[in-house]
Amino acid sequence: MSRTYKATGINLKTQVLGESDKIVTILTPEFGLIRAVAPGARKHNSSLGGRSGMFVVNELLIAKGRSLDKITQAQTLKTYPGLAKDLGKLAASQYLAEIVLSQALSEQPQEELYELFNEHLHRLEALSNANGSGVLAHLAHGVFHLLALAGVTPQVQVCCLSGRSLKPDFTDPKWQIGFSVPTGGTICLEAWKRLRTEREGDMREMGRDQYPMANAQTVVVHRQEIPVISSRLGAMELALLQHLSQPEIMQIDGARDHNWLYVEQILRQYAQYQLGRPIRSATLIDSYFAANHDATI
Repeated sequence: MSRTYKATGINLKTQVLGESDKIVTILTPEFGLIRAVAPGARKHNSSLGGRSGMFVVNELLIAKGRSLDKITQAQTLKTYPGLAKDLGKLAASQYLAEIVLSQALSEQPQEELYELFNEHLHRLEALSNANGSGVLAHLAHGVFHLLALAGVTPQVQVCCLSGRSLKPDFTDPKWQIGFSVPTGGTICLEAWKRLRTEREGDMREMGRDQYPMANAQTVVVHRQEIPVISSRLGAMELALLQHLSQPEIMQIDGARDHNWLYVEQILRQYAQYQLGRPIRSATLIDSYFAANHDATI
């Protein structure tokens, strides 16, 4: 006889199985990720139909199986109906769920991840509808906190090259800072230019020593020695990034949808680099905000 166990979990992903069943991927605080069959969940009037939907929190009784466990009982504890009523909120929730799926472990407690994910779903649902900037801000906030929990937060407070603190300069409209995904965060462009100049000089000297007759202009600098600048941020974008580490979203006067969209893009690139895979739900964010806010990616 199969062994049964109890768990509380939120549904992150569903797949069709056979004619009437579903496979549900569930995040639980007690056991981490669980993949279990919801038998008959696709049948009309099935008790597991609504309980196997996305972002539904259930108290579960699960029977251990040889290849897949099976849900035998489910009692719904919480749902997030407001997410499904707003395309932007739903896209942001699916985006966060993808990151959680990439980070969560099986057969290990995931209490912090479970609580953090539910907290950010609650914040998204509580937003007033048609609040594009708010969705983007909460999405960026959630991504940053998930990266922090995984221990791979980008460095946004100091320069990755010099170690000096960075402060946005709102008095200069042309002020910029670099962001390097492979290096792990923000880079002072002045420090980056100095490093590039020094490395180019070093390589020319090496070229003269090894090939005295060679033209110094033909010596190629090894690109990997110089950090790649993935993006360039203005003062507003840096300020927004620096405030994402706070428990609550900080309101910054002058922040617009395009500022938050740019911050989300930077975090997206960084998260995809760390996860080693694309965030497919991000295309929903692109299409939604392009259609509703004339945003271009």
